Amino acid sequence: MSRSTEPPSNDVVPRRGFANRSELIEHLSALHPDIIARGRQVSPIRGGRAAALEALQGIDPPRYERTRNYLDGAVTRLSPYLRHGVLTLAEVRNHALKLVKHPVEAAKFINELGWRDYWQRVYERLGDGVWRDREPYKTGYSARRYAAELPQEIAEGQTGMACMDEFARELRDTGYLHNHARMWLAAYVVHWRQVRWQAGATWFLEHLLDGDPASNNLSWQWVASTFSHKPYVFNRENLEKYTGGRYCRSCPLKGRCDLEGSYDQLEQRLFPHGLRAGDGSAEDDGVLGRNGDPIAPRKINSPFPKSDSVLIWAHEDALNPQAEVFRSYPNAPALFVWDDSHLRNPRAPYSFKRVVFLAECVEELPATVEVARGEPSTLLVQAIARVGAKRLVAADSVNPRVHAILNQVEKLARVPIELLSEQPFLPYNGPIDLKRFSRYWRVAERYAMGMGGGRV
Repeated sequence: MSRSTEPPSNDVVPRRGFANRSELIEHLSALHPDIIARGRQVSPIRGGRAAALEALQGIDPPRYERTRNYLDGAVTRLSPYLRHGVLTLAEVRNHALKLVKHPVEAAKFINELGWRDYWQRVYERLGDGVWRDREPYKTGYSARRYAAELPQEIAEGQTGMACMDEFARELRDTGYLHNHARMWLAAYVVHWRQVRWQAGATWFLEHLLDGDPASNNLSWQWVASTFSHKPYVFNRENLEKYTGGRYCRSCPLKGRCDLEGSYDQLEQRLFPHGLRAGDGSAEDDGVLGRNGDPIAPRKINSPFPKSDSVLIWAHEDALNPQAEVFRSYPNAPALFVWDDSHLRNPRAPYSFKRVVFLAECVEELPATVEVARGEPSTLLVQAIARVGAKRLVAADSVNPRVHAILNQVEKLARVPIELLSEQPFLPYNGPIDLKRFSRYWRVAERYAMGMGGGRV
């Protein structure tokens, strides 16, 4: 499906300070008419720190461990807030540990937080390389076998399979999917329909409130087997177990759908040429720190005098009103930019519900944050000159787009960049192997659980 990357020309000026959600949505509709033309859905999940803290108060680590694989299990729905830095992994982990008598009761919950930290570390190393197959498919097929475009009936929830169609509709309408549903839907797209994982990843990034190229793309690669040792598949029995049979009971294809059969039978049908063994030993060895290569801490500029005048860039990876950038410079002017080219990037276009969620996060930022629309580096350079700032301050991010903008500002405005970080999930910067999550977790677990001697 082709999409224009050019924003519509209109005279609507972005602003903050809305009386209610309806007023905010009306303003965003006028600001982004081409985005709303692709769909008017607004998620019931609200953005912002207040909603994030309410969700955080509701977590139950022991119950999460027992029920997380069930669609009606005690999942947290914290991922959109983690994605945009409204909550931090360390903050969520610390809260989880306070809720249990013994850390082991929160171990599985913290392990799942570790997956996000792991994906972010891989993203830091690979950058836009997360869009490329990290390894060959282990399915017996070459990448050329897979279609480049997502079939329209999958995106529109019209395949005739009750489960897949409902997952597609939930994705479109709410911007959220249970992790198990994501895996089933991804496996169906790649292995049953033989569509390249990149097409599915783009689809998810358009709609998921927590969509980011790290967790999203690398999870799709895990399912596809281009970043795992084998493809992920499932059968109807597995789906019925974890959904309570809610889809199969009403599905017109029950008893004759493509998910019927044992795992051995499905693998024979899906992969008739045989599965290709893979141990994750080749392509990214040097890039991902195999063989104990140290993972150096990111370069954060040395502390500057707090008396200097600064401009804060509030980017979409760090929308916490209590973030370090705002704590360090509570009265400094700040800028958030609606970047039209980013929102309309064909590789990962934003749906209207994602725009609304972002705007709700921005609404709760300090009053010093202004909003603008345009090319971020240009607007930041102009703002630096306007307020007479001696440097630009921003929250650190592993996102290559963020660093490309910062590099451009540094070059054009000729001011230094100060990057500030939150408390890390792992108080550790020694050797760690990122080739597989299991290798990362062997080192990371004791630090993530507060047993590594670092600050937790």
